[in-house]
Amino acid sequence: MVRNIVVLGGNSHPQLTQTICDHLGIPPAKILLGKFAVGETRVEIQESVREKDVFIIQSGGGKVNDHLMELLITISACRTASAKRITAVLPLFPYSRQSDIPYNKTGAPLSKGPSHGQHSRNSTSYTFESCPQTPYPGQQESVGLVNGVQSLHHQLGRIKMDDQRNGNSVPNSPVTSNPQSRSGGHRLPPHSETMESAHSDNSSKRSDKSDKTGAVNGVNGTHISKPTTKPPVFAPQPGYKQWVAQAGTLIADLLTCAGADHVITMDLHDPQYQGFFDIPVDNLYGRHLLRKYVQYSIPNYQNAVIVSPDAGGAKRATAIADALGMPFALIHKERRPTQISDRQNATMMLVGNVADRTAILIDDLADTSNTITRAAKLLKKEGATMVYALLTHGILSGDAIDRINASALDKVVVTNSVDQADHLKRCPKLEVLEVGNVFAEAIRRVHHGESISVLFDYN
Repeated sequence: MVRNIVVLGGNSHPQLTQTICDHLGIPPAKILLGKFAVGETRVEIQESVREKDVFIIQSGGGKVNDHLMELLITISACRTASAKRITAVLPLFPYSRQSDIPYNKTGAPLSKGPSHGQHSRNSTSYTFESCPQTPYPGQQESVGLVNGVQSLHHQLGRIKMDDQRNGNSVPNSPVTSNPQSRSGGHRLPPHSETMESAHSDNSSKRSDKSDKTGAVNGVNGTHISKPTTKPPVFAPQPGYKQWVAQAGTLIADLLTCAGADHVITMDLHDPQYQGFFDIPVDNLYGRHLLRKYVQYSIPNYQNAVIVSPDAGGAKRATAIADALGMPFALIHKERRPTQISDRQNATMMLVGNVADRTAILIDDLADTSNTITRAAKLLKKEGATMVYALLTHGILSGDAIDRINASALDKVVVTNSVDQADHLKRCPKLEVLEVGNVFAEAIRRVHHGESISVLFDYN
Protein backbone atom coordinates (compact mmCIF):
# COMPACT_ATOMS: atom_id res chain seq x y z
CA MET A 1 0.00 0.00 0.00
CA VAL A 2 1.45 3.33 -1.12
CA ARG A 3 0.32 6.38 0.89
CA ASN A 4 -0.17 10.03 -0.12
CA ILE A 5 -0.38 9.09 -3.78
CA VAL A 6 -3.24 9.71 -6.18
CA VAL A 7 -3.52 7.98 -9.57
CA LEU A 8 -5.91 9.59 -12.06
CA GLY A 9 -6.77 7.89 -15.33
CA GLY A 10 -8.01 9.46 -18.52
CA ASN A 11 -10.36 8.06 -21.13
CA SER A 12 -7.56 6.93 -23.44
CA HIS A 13 -6.72 3.62 -21.70
CA PRO A 14 -8.81 2.73 -18.60
CA GLN A 15 -7.54 -0.87 -18.56
CA LEU A 16 -3.91 0.26 -18.23
CA THR A 17 -4.87 2.58 -15.36
CA GLN A 18 -6.52 -0.31 -13.52
CA THR A 19 -3.48 -2.54 -14.06
CA ILE A 20 -1.13 0.10 -12.62
CA CYS A 21 -3.37 0.68 -9.60
CA ASP A 22 -3.64 -3.07 -8.95
CA HIS A 23 0.15 -3.33 -9.00
CA LEU A 24 0.49 -0.40 -6.57
CA GLY A 25 -2.25 -1.70 -4.29
CA ILE A 26 -4.41 1.45 -4.42
CA PRO A 27 -7.75 2.21 -6.07
CA PRO A 28 -7.86 4.75 -8.91
CA ALA A 29 -9.00 8.19 -7.83
CA LYS A 30 -12.53 9.30 -8.60
CA ILE A 31 -12.68 11.70 -11.52
CA LEU A 32 -15.54 12.83 -13.73
CA LEU A 33 -14.64 13.12 -17.40
CA GLY A 34 -17.24 14.23 -19.89
CA LYS A 35 -18.11 16.60 -22.71
CA PHE A 36 -20.60 19.38 -23.14
CA ALA A 37 -22.98 19.39 -26.07
CA VAL A 38 -20.70 21.72 -28.02
CA GLY A 39 -17.77 19.29 -27.59
CA GLU A 40 -15.83 21.05 -24.81
CA THR A 41 -14.05 18.76 -22.34
CA ARG A 42 -15.30 18.70 -18.77
CA VAL A 43 -13.09 17.50 -15.89
CA GLU A 44 -14.11 17.26 -12.22
CA ILE A 45 -11.86 15.66 -9.58
CA GLN A 46 -14.12 14.17 -6.91
CA GLU A 47 -11.60 13.67 -4.11
CA SER A 48 -8.93 15.74 -2.38
CA VAL A 49 -5.46 15.99 -3.91
CA ARG A 50 -4.12 18.69 -1.59
CA GLU A 51 -0.43 18.13 -0.77
CA LYS A 52 -0.44 14.74 -2.49
CA ASP A 53 1.67 13.16 -5.21
CA VAL A 54 -0.57 13.01 -8.28
CA PHE A 55 0.06 10.76 -11.29
CA ILE A 56 -2.15 11.27 -14.36
CA ILE A 57 -2.17 8.39 -16.85
CA GLN A 58 -3.12 9.31 -20.40
CA SER A 59 -1.89 7.68 -23.61
CA GLY A 60 -1.66 9.30 -27.02
CA GLY A 61 -3.63 6.77 -29.04
CA GLY A 62 -7.16 7.01 -30.36
CA LYS A 63 -8.59 10.54 -30.39
CA VAL A 64 -5.28 12.24 -29.76
CA ASN A 65 -6.48 15.84 -29.64
CA ASP A 66 -9.35 15.11 -27.22
CA HIS A 67 -7.08 13.09 -24.94
CA LEU A 68 -4.40 15.79 -24.97
CA MET A 69 -6.88 18.51 -24.02
CA GLU A 70 -8.31 16.26 -21.32
CA LEU A 71 -4.81 15.76 -19.91
CA LEU A 72 -4.04 19.49 -19.87
CA ILE A 73 -7.30 20.36 -18.11
CA THR A 74 -6.74 17.61 -15.53
CA ILE A 75 -3.21 18.86 -14.81
CA SER A 76 -4.50 22.40 -14.41
CA ALA A 77 -7.29 21.21 -12.08
CA CYS A 78 -4.77 19.39 -9.85
CA ARG A 79 -2.53 22.46 -9.78
CA THR A 80 -5.47 24.63 -8.76
CA ALA A 81 -6.38 22.09 -6.07
CA SER A 82 -2.91 22.51 -4.43
CA ALA A 83 -1.38 19.18 -5.40
CA LYS A 84 2.17 18.75 -4.09
CA ARG A 85 3.56 17.29 -7.34
CA ILE A 86 1.95 16.42 -10.67
CA THR A 87 3.43 13.75 -12.94
CA ALA A 88 2.06 13.10 -16.42
CA VAL A 89 2.40 9.42 -17.35
CA LEU A 90 2.23 9.14 -21.15
CA PRO A 91 2.89 5.56 -22.38
CA LEU A 92 2.64 6.89 -25.97
CA PHE A 93 3.68 10.53 -26.17
CA PRO A 94 1.33 12.54 -28.42
CA TYR A 95 2.83 14.46 -31.35
CA SER A 96 6.23 12.85 -30.74
CA ARG A 97 6.68 12.31 -34.50
CA GLN A 98 6.45 16.07 -35.14
CA SER A 99 9.56 17.08 -33.28
CA ASP A 100 11.30 20.28 -34.39
CA ILE A 101 13.75 20.07 -37.29
CA PRO A 102 17.20 21.27 -36.20
CA TYR A 103 18.63 24.41 -37.79
CA ASN A 104 21.52 24.20 -40.23
CA LYS A 105 24.13 26.75 -41.20
CA THR A 106 21.78 28.44 -43.69
CA GLY A 107 18.91 28.79 -41.21
CA ALA A 108 15.73 26.85 -40.68
CA PRO A 109 14.99 24.28 -43.40
CA LEU A 110 12.07 24.69 -45.76
CA SER A 111 9.47 22.18 -46.83
CA LYS A 112 8.93 21.23 -50.45
CA GLY A 113 6.09 23.23 -51.94
CA PRO A 114 3.37 21.73 -54.12
CA SER A 115 4.52 20.85 -57.60
CA HIS A 116 2.72 22.31 -60.60
CA GLY A 117 1.99 20.34 -63.72
CA GLN A 118 3.27 23.01 -66.10
CA HIS A 119 6.74 23.11 -64.51
CA SER A 120 9.43 20.52 -64.88
CA ARG A 121 11.03 18.74 -61.94
CA ASN A 122 14.36 20.39 -62.60
CA SER A 123 12.97 23.95 -62.56
CA THR A 124 14.87 26.53 -60.56
CA SER A 125 13.57 26.95 -57.00
CA TYR A 126 14.29 29.53 -54.35
CA THR A 127 16.53 28.65 -51.45
CA PHE A 128 18.27 30.64 -48.76
CA GLU A 129 21.31 30.99 -51.01
CA SER A 130 19.26 32.60 -53.81
CA CYS A 131 18.05 35.54 -51.68
CA PRO A 132 19.92 38.81 -52.34
CA GLN A 133 22.35 39.79 -49.61
CA THR A 134 21.98 42.94 -47.55
CA PRO A 135 23.89 45.70 -49.42
CA TYR A 136 26.64 47.66 -47.75
CA PRO A 137 28.93 50.52 -48.96
CA GLY A 138 31.37 49.41 -51.62
CA GLN A 139 29.50 46.20 -52.49
CA GLN A 140 28.47 45.51 -56.06
CA GLU A 141 24.78 45.50 -56.86
CA SER A 142 22.98 42.23 -56.29
CA VAL A 143 21.78 40.32 -59.30
CA GLY A 144 18.41 39.69 -57.66
CA LEU A 145 16.27 36.59 -57.72
CA VAL A 146 16.17 34.21 -60.64
CA ASN A 147 13.35 35.03 -63.07
CA GLY A 148 12.24 37.86 -60.79
CA VAL A 149 12.73 41.54 -61.73
CA GLN A 150 14.15 40.78 -65.17
CA SER A 151 11.02 38.91 -66.19
CA LEU A 152 8.82 41.79 -64.98
CA HIS A 153 10.80 44.39 -66.98
CA HIS A 154 10.61 42.19 -70.06
CA GLN A 155 6.83 41.91 -69.81
CA LEU A 156 6.37 45.66 -69.28
CA GLY A 157 8.57 46.47 -72.28
CA ARG A 158 6.62 44.09 -74.49
CA ILE A 159 3.33 45.68 -73.42
CA LYS A 160 4.70 49.16 -74.20
CA MET A 161 5.75 48.07 -77.70
CA ASP A 162 2.32 46.54 -78.33
CA ASP A 163 0.64 49.80 -77.31
CA GLN A 164 2.81 51.85 -79.66
CA ARG A 165 2.11 49.42 -82.48
CA ASN A 166 -1.67 49.63 -81.93
CA GLY A 167 -1.64 53.43 -81.63
CA ASN A 168 -2.66 53.52 -77.98
CA SER A 169 -1.30 56.10 -75.55
CA VAL A 170 1.56 55.03 -73.35
CA PRO A 171 1.34 56.29 -69.74
CA ASN A 172 5.07 56.83 -69.43
CA SER A 173 5.32 59.02 -72.63
CA PRO A 174 4.69 62.78 -72.05
CA VAL A 175 3.85 63.48 -75.76
CA THR A 176 1.64 61.15 -77.82
CA SER A 177 1.36 63.16 -81.09
CA ASN A 178 3.88 63.76 -83.87
CA PRO A 179 5.95 66.85 -82.90
CA GLN A 180 6.82 67.68 -86.56
CA SER A 181 3.18 68.30 -87.52
CA ARG A 182 3.35 71.72 -85.85
CA SER A 183 5.50 74.89 -86.43
CA GLY A 184 6.30 74.18 -90.06
CA GLY A 185 8.13 70.93 -89.48
CA HIS A 186 10.46 72.36 -86.83
CA ARG A 187 10.59 70.38 -83.56
CA LEU A 188 9.57 72.42 -80.53
CA PRO A 189 11.34 72.19 -77.24
CA PRO A 190 9.82 69.73 -74.81
CA HIS A 191 8.46 72.56 -72.59
CA SER A 192 6.75 74.25 -75.56
CA GLU A 193 5.24 70.97 -76.70
CA THR A 194 3.82 70.34 -73.28
CA MET A 195 2.33 73.85 -73.01
CA GLU A 196 0.86 73.67 -76.52
CA SER A 197 -0.70 70.28 -75.94
CA ALA A 198 -2.14 71.46 -72.64
CA HIS A 199 -3.56 74.63 -74.35
CA SER A 200 -5.18 72.57 -77.12
CA ASP A 201 -6.65 70.18 -74.61
CA ASN A 202 -8.12 73.04 -72.59
CA SER A 203 -9.72 74.59 -75.69
CA SER A 204 -11.23 71.29 -76.74
CA LYS A 205 -12.51 70.78 -73.19
CA ARG A 206 -14.26 74.19 -73.22
CA SER A 207 -15.82 73.59 -76.64
CA ASP A 208 -17.34 70.28 -75.62
CA LYS A 209 -18.75 70.62 -72.12
CA SER A 210 -21.44 68.05 -72.67
CA ASP A 211 -18.94 65.16 -72.72
CA LYS A 212 -18.82 63.79 -69.19
CA THR A 213 -17.15 60.48 -69.89
CA GLY A 214 -13.48 61.64 -70.02
CA ALA A 215 -11.18 61.69 -66.98
CA VAL A 216 -10.40 65.26 -65.83
CA ASN A 217 -7.45 66.27 -63.69
CA GLY A 218 -8.66 68.46 -60.82
CA VAL A 219 -5.58 70.69 -60.84
CA ASN A 220 -5.44 72.23 -64.33
CA GLY A 221 -8.34 70.55 -66.08
CA THR A 222 -6.11 68.52 -68.40
CA HIS A 223 -7.88 65.73 -70.23
CA ILE A 224 -6.10 62.39 -69.75
CA SER A 225 -6.94 59.25 -71.67
CA LYS A 226 -7.00 56.05 -69.61
CA PRO A 227 -4.59 53.27 -70.61
CA THR A 228 -6.33 50.35 -72.21
CA THR A 229 -3.80 47.69 -71.09
CA LYS A 230 -3.75 45.84 -67.75
CA PRO A 231 -0.70 45.01 -65.66
CA PRO A 232 0.62 41.45 -65.97
CA VAL A 233 -1.20 38.85 -63.91
CA PHE A 234 0.79 37.66 -60.89
CA ALA A 235 2.02 34.09 -61.25
CA PRO A 236 3.87 32.44 -58.34
CA GLN A 237 7.30 31.06 -59.03
CA PRO A 238 7.47 27.26 -59.35
CA GLY A 239 10.01 26.78 -56.56
CA TYR A 240 8.25 28.60 -53.73
CA LYS A 241 8.60 26.70 -50.47
CA GLN A 242 6.67 27.02 -47.24
CA TRP A 243 7.86 26.93 -43.65
CA VAL A 244 7.40 23.67 -41.78
CA ALA A 245 5.06 23.92 -38.78
CA GLN A 246 6.38 21.65 -36.02
CA ALA A 247 4.48 20.85 -32.81
CA GLY A 248 7.44 19.60 -30.75
CA THR A 249 8.13 22.55 -28.48
CA LEU A 250 4.44 23.51 -28.43
CA ILE A 251 3.36 20.30 -26.65
CA ALA A 252 6.24 20.63 -24.20
CA ASP A 253 5.26 24.21 -23.39
CA LEU A 254 1.59 23.28 -23.01
CA LEU A 255 2.35 20.55 -20.47
CA THR A 256 4.70 22.81 -18.53
CA CYS A 257 2.35 25.80 -18.50
CA ALA A 258 -0.58 23.59 -17.45
CA GLY A 259 1.37 22.71 -14.30
CA ALA A 260 3.14 19.37 -14.86
CA ASP A 261 6.26 18.84 -12.74
CA HIS A 262 7.44 15.56 -14.25
CA VAL A 263 6.81 13.43 -17.36
CA ILE A 264 7.15 9.65 -17.66
CA THR A 265 6.89 8.11 -21.13
CA MET A 266 8.18 5.15 -23.11
CA ASP A 267 10.19 4.85 -26.34
CA LEU A 268 10.03 8.38 -27.68
CA HIS A 269 10.09 8.36 -31.47
CA ASP A 270 12.80 11.04 -31.38
CA PRO A 271 15.07 11.14 -28.29
CA GLN A 272 15.72 14.87 -28.80
CA TYR A 273 12.17 15.45 -27.55
CA GLN A 274 13.42 15.33 -23.96
CA GLY A 275 15.44 18.49 -24.57
CA PHE A 276 12.30 20.52 -25.33
CA PHE A 277 11.22 20.35 -21.68
CA ASP A 278 12.33 22.43 -18.72
CA ILE A 279 11.07 19.69 -16.37
CA PRO A 280 12.43 16.14 -15.82
CA VAL A 281 11.42 13.60 -18.48
CA ASP A 282 11.97 9.86 -17.93
CA ASN A 283 11.95 7.91 -21.18
CA LEU A 284 11.48 4.24 -20.32
CA TYR A 285 12.57 1.56 -22.77
CA GLY A 286 10.31 -1.11 -24.18
CA ARG A 287 13.17 -3.06 -25.73
CA HIS A 288 13.54 -5.20 -22.58
CA LEU A 289 10.03 -6.60 -22.99
CA LEU A 290 10.72 -7.28 -26.66
CA ARG A 291 14.01 -8.96 -25.81
CA LYS A 292 12.32 -11.27 -23.31
CA TYR A 293 9.78 -12.22 -25.92
CA VAL A 294 12.56 -13.13 -28.36
CA GLN A 295 14.28 -15.28 -25.72
CA TYR A 296 11.27 -17.20 -24.45
CA SER A 297 8.72 -17.20 -27.30
CA ILE A 298 10.69 -17.56 -30.56
CA PRO A 299 12.07 -21.08 -31.08
CA ASN A 300 15.75 -21.38 -31.93
CA TYR A 301 16.18 -17.62 -31.72
CA GLN A 302 20.00 -17.86 -31.87
CA ASN A 303 19.75 -18.56 -35.60
CA ALA A 304 17.30 -15.72 -36.21
CA VAL A 305 18.24 -12.28 -37.54
CA ILE A 306 17.29 -8.93 -35.98
CA VAL A 307 16.23 -6.54 -38.75
CA SER A 308 15.69 -2.78 -38.58
CA PRO A 309 13.08 -1.60 -41.14
CA ASP A 310 14.85 1.77 -41.59
CA ALA A 311 18.11 3.49 -40.72
CA GLY A 312 16.50 5.56 -37.95
CA GLY A 313 15.77 2.46 -35.83
CA ALA A 314 19.14 0.79 -36.34
CA LYS A 315 20.40 1.77 -32.89
CA ARG A 316 17.29 0.37 -31.23
CA ALA A 317 17.56 -2.94 -33.09
CA THR A 318 21.31 -3.36 -32.60
CA ALA A 319 20.87 -2.95 -28.83
CA ILE A 320 18.68 -6.08 -28.78
CA ALA A 321 20.93 -7.94 -31.23
CA ASP A 322 24.05 -7.23 -29.17
CA ALA A 323 22.36 -8.25 -25.90
CA LEU A 324 21.27 -11.59 -27.36
CA GLY A 325 24.35 -12.20 -29.52
CA MET A 326 22.31 -12.34 -32.72
CA PRO A 327 23.19 -11.20 -36.25
CA PHE A 328 21.81 -7.91 -37.52
CA ALA A 329 20.45 -6.75 -40.87
CA LEU A 330 19.21 -3.38 -42.12
CA ILE A 331 16.68 -2.30 -44.72
CA HIS A 332 17.75 0.86 -46.51
CA LYS A 333 15.07 3.08 -47.99
CA GLU A 334 16.00 4.58 -51.34
CA ARG A 335 13.89 7.73 -51.76
CA ARG A 336 15.20 8.81 -55.18
CA PRO A 337 12.70 8.58 -58.09
CA THR A 338 12.84 5.34 -60.01
CA GLN A 339 11.24 3.90 -63.13
CA ILE A 340 11.41 0.26 -62.04
CA SER A 341 8.12 -1.53 -62.62
CA ASP A 342 8.22 -3.32 -59.25
CA ARG A 343 7.53 -0.12 -57.31
CA GLN A 344 6.55 -1.93 -54.11
CA ASN A 345 10.14 -2.97 -53.33
CA ALA A 346 12.07 -0.76 -55.71
CA THR A 347 12.85 1.81 -53.00
CA MET A 348 13.96 -0.70 -50.33
CA MET A 349 17.26 -2.56 -50.20
CA LEU A 350 18.30 -5.24 -47.71
CA VAL A 351 21.77 -5.03 -46.19
CA GLY A 352 22.52 -8.44 -44.66
CA ASN A 353 21.59 -12.10 -45.09
CA VAL A 354 18.24 -13.55 -44.02
CA ALA A 355 18.10 -16.60 -46.29
CA ASP A 356 16.62 -19.69 -44.55
CA ARG A 357 16.36 -17.80 -41.26
CA THR A 358 13.69 -16.25 -39.08
CA ALA A 359 13.64 -12.47 -39.46
CA ILE A 360 12.59 -10.31 -36.49
CA LEU A 361 11.63 -6.73 -37.34
CA ILE A 362 12.18 -4.26 -34.47
CA ASP A 363 10.56 -0.80 -34.48
CA ASP A 364 9.19 1.70 -31.97
CA LEU A 365 5.71 2.25 -33.44
CA ALA A 366 3.44 1.27 -36.29
CA ASP A 367 0.67 3.61 -37.41
CA THR A 368 -0.44 2.65 -40.92
CA SER A 369 1.90 -0.42 -40.91
CA ASN A 370 3.08 0.43 -44.42
CA THR A 371 6.78 0.22 -43.50
CA ILE A 372 6.72 -3.14 -41.74
CA THR A 373 4.48 -4.81 -44.33
CA ARG A 374 6.74 -3.69 -47.19
CA ALA A 375 9.76 -4.82 -45.18
CA ALA A 376 8.15 -8.23 -44.57
CA LYS A 377 7.50 -8.66 -48.29
CA LEU A 378 11.14 -7.86 -49.05
CA LEU A 379 12.39 -10.28 -46.37
CA LYS A 380 10.26 -13.13 -47.70
CA LYS A 381 11.51 -12.31 -51.18
CA GLU A 382 15.11 -12.60 -49.90
CA GLY A 383 14.48 -16.08 -48.47
CA ALA A 384 13.35 -15.58 -44.86
CA THR A 385 11.35 -18.51 -43.50
CA MET A 386 9.27 -16.55 -40.96
CA VAL A 387 8.88 -12.84 -40.25
CA TYR A 388 8.03 -11.43 -36.82
CA ALA A 389 7.36 -7.75 -36.13
CA LEU A 390 8.06 -6.53 -32.58
CA LEU A 391 6.72 -3.03 -31.92
CA THR A 392 6.51 -0.95 -28.76
CA HIS A 393 3.51 1.15 -29.78
CA GLY A 394 0.87 -0.46 -31.97
CA ILE A 395 -1.25 2.51 -33.04
CA LEU A 396 -2.60 0.62 -36.08
CA SER A 397 -4.88 3.34 -37.40
CA GLY A 398 -6.81 3.42 -40.64
CA ASP A 399 -6.58 0.20 -42.66
CA ALA A 400 -3.48 -1.03 -40.80
CA ILE A 401 -5.20 -4.19 -39.51
CA ASP A 402 -6.37 -5.20 -42.98
CA ARG A 403 -2.91 -4.52 -44.36
CA ILE A 404 -1.31 -6.74 -41.69
CA ASN A 405 -3.80 -9.56 -42.28
CA ALA A 406 -2.99 -9.55 -46.00
CA SER A 407 0.79 -9.15 -45.58
CA ALA A 408 3.66 -11.62 -45.35
CA LEU A 409 3.98 -11.08 -41.60
CA ASP A 410 3.56 -14.23 -39.53
CA LYS A 411 3.10 -12.50 -36.16
CA VAL A 412 2.95 -8.93 -34.86
CA VAL A 413 3.86 -8.33 -31.20
CA VAL A 414 2.98 -4.99 -29.58
CA THR A 415 2.67 -3.63 -26.04
CA ASN A 416 -0.53 -2.30 -24.53
CA SER A 417 0.74 1.27 -24.32
CA VAL A 418 -2.28 1.87 -26.59
CA ASP A 419 -5.59 0.11 -26.06
CA GLN A 420 -5.49 -3.07 -28.15
CA ALA A 421 -8.89 -4.57 -27.29
CA ASP A 422 -10.45 -3.80 -30.67
CA HIS A 423 -7.29 -4.70 -32.58
CA LEU A 424 -7.13 -8.17 -30.99
CA LYS A 425 -10.63 -8.97 -32.24
CA ARG A 426 -9.79 -8.05 -35.82
CA CYS A 427 -6.23 -9.36 -36.21
CA PRO A 428 -5.40 -13.03 -35.46
CA LYS A 429 -1.68 -12.33 -35.99
CA LEU A 430 -1.56 -9.82 -33.11
CA GLU A 431 -0.08 -10.55 -29.68
CA VAL A 432 0.01 -8.03 -26.82
CA LEU A 433 2.62 -7.64 -24.06
CA GLU A 434 1.73 -6.12 -20.70
CA VAL A 435 3.50 -2.83 -19.96
CA GLY A 436 1.50 -1.70 -16.92
CA ASN A 437 3.85 -3.28 -14.38
CA VAL A 438 6.80 -1.30 -15.80
CA PHE A 439 4.96 2.01 -15.37
CA ALA A 440 3.72 0.98 -11.93
CA GLU A 441 7.28 0.31 -10.79
CA ALA A 442 8.41 3.64 -12.23
CA ILE A 443 5.61 5.45 -10.36
CA ARG A 444 6.50 3.70 -7.09
CA ARG A 445 10.18 4.58 -7.39
CA VAL A 446 9.49 8.21 -8.33
CA HIS A 447 7.08 8.57 -5.38
CA HIS A 448 9.61 7.19 -2.87
CA GLY A 449 12.55 9.07 -4.36
CA GLU A 450 14.34 5.93 -5.53
CA SER A 451 16.44 5.57 -8.64
CA ILE A 452 14.71 4.31 -11.76
CA SER A 453 17.91 3.59 -13.69
CA VAL A 454 17.27 -0.12 -13.08
CA LEU A 455 14.36 0.22 -15.51
CA PHE A 456 16.80 1.39 -18.19
CA ASP A 457 19.76 -0.94 -17.77
CA TYR A 458 18.60 -4.20 -16.21
CA ASN A 459 19.65 -7.48 -17.80
